[in-house]
Amino acid sequence: MAPRGLWKGYLKLSLVTCPVVLAPATSAAERIRFHTLNRATGNRVEGVYVDGETGKTVEADDQARGYEREPGRYVILDDDDLDSVALESNRTIDIATFVPADTVEWIWYDTPHFLMPDDPVGEEAFAVIREAMVATGKVGLSRVVLHRRERPVMLEPRGRGIVLWTLHYSDELRRPEGYFDDIDENADGDLVTLVGKLIDKRTQGWDAALVHDPLQDNLKQLIASKKKKRPARRRRTEADEEDTPTNVVNIMDALKKSLAAERGSGSAKRTR
Repeated sequence: MAPRGLWKGYLKLSLVTCPVVLAPATSAAERIRFHTLNRATGNRVEGVYVDGETGKTVEADDQARGYEREPGRYVILDDDDLDSVALESNRTIDIATFVPADTVEWIWYDTPHFLMPDDPVGEEAFAVIREAMVATGKVGLSRVVLHRRERPVMLEPRGRGIVLWTLHYSDELRRPEGYFDDIDENADGDLVTLVGKLIDKRTQGWDAALVHDPLQDNLKQLIASKKKKRPARRRRTEADEEDTPTNVVNIMDALKKSLAAERGSGSAKRTR
């Protein structure tokens, strides 16, 4: 059963339209979260706003949003002000432009969502738009209002569906130019060859387990042990077992030792 969508509307390309539903492609629901408690009573602590000058509590009705135009001076905006500039959602993802799929750099990508047809009648139109993008090697660009904010989005065909990526605005990005300018672009060819061999030794197929979060496992074990009133044993990781790094004086010697260790490790595994 597909997860509940966060947005419903229409996908439109010229005169072709179909109802769609948008669902988040990522989730933090399984991540362990903590509450702030009063250690003495065990009760949850509630956050309150206080006046920075008087120290008195400010009730919700007296709280306002302010933009600091200069130190200590603010332009106050109330809900009506914000509503007056909020964008109305027309519930339509109108694909206005297509670009070659390989021309949108990774740095523009923000958050992925799954876009799916929301009506069996509209599945054919959805499939036609999807397959046409596949055939032409293009992705679609559009805009959609999410959480009262208009976002530029990219539609990328993926399997039977479409992945809709929200994109960063241009003023949100820091381009890599300037950060890497002082780094030497030359590298010793022999060292590159040795590192290439080391990379080959450590290459394997992609698996989701490669980006598994061990901290979540440690936290679950800690919480379980607290329930049973016994200390938890911290699971050792590969990083724990590695020797503390030292200053490398000779890169070539270090790489040769690394490759020898990799070969030794591989031989040991085969003899088991």
